[in-house]
Amino acid sequence: MGPGGTLCLQGYVMVEIKQVGVRNNLLRLMSGECFDALALDLDYVELPRGMELSKPDEPAPYAYFPEFGLASIVARSPGGQHAEIGLFGRDGMTPTALVLDAERDPYSIFMQVEGAGYRLPAERLRAAFEADRSLHNLLARYTQAVTVQGAYTSLSNAVHHIDERLARWILMCHDRTDGDEISLTHEFLSIMLAVRRPSVTTALHVLEGRKLIYSERGVIIVRDRAALEKFAEDVYGECEKEYERLVGPLR
Repeated sequence: MGPGGTLCLQGYVMVEIKQVGVRNNLLRLMSGECFDALALDLDYVELPRGMELSKPDEPAPYAYFPEFGLASIVARSPGGQHAEIGLFGRDGMTPTALVLDAERDPYSIFMQVEGAGYRLPAERLRAAFEADRSLHNLLARYTQAVTVQGAYTSLSNAVHHIDERLARWILMCHDRTDGDEISLTHEFLSIMLAVRRPSVTTALHVLEGRKLIYSERGVIIVRDRAALEKFAEDVYGECEKEYERLVGPLR
């Protein structure tokens, strides 16, 4: 085993983890020395749809750094109302409560589109903050980017039409997905937009009618990315610029 990697069990195959091969943006951007130290405790795990990465008001035993798939940050009211306030994939990690030394948060964070990624014991990440201040700074900047994303989601929900809001969420999912095909159910979209499913269907028809997307049985295919961005106009782009300013380009 060479430097910068470790051996972990993925099914029955022993895989050496090297920073040059990771796809999660935060793991990729941290210092080589920090990654080498964390790699000893990183496990590559499957992240099936519906898997809860952290539960509301409970300390999280692990931090997750997705490589593939999409996860939702969902706020729920005591009466059972819920809405998505954040979305991340290979651009991020969870839970950010660990970065803030808050121990837990009130959100439900779970996989909406199945994927895979790296899991790290929460205590190991906390210890790494003490050993490498630059790691904490990187994840703190990411946490700020998540906060900005939530703020623009609130703004969008308040002032933009559902068609524009749907275009924004599709673009955000497309940013974090390989290719143009995205697995998005009507149920997921209704949580994203905080509307009923019939409203989702109507909004999808609007985007299809403009030849921006195709939609069929839980799959959305982006047909014209540039035109979709133009349709979204000021509802998309600001929090993406802030992520790049704070963290770096998403690749």
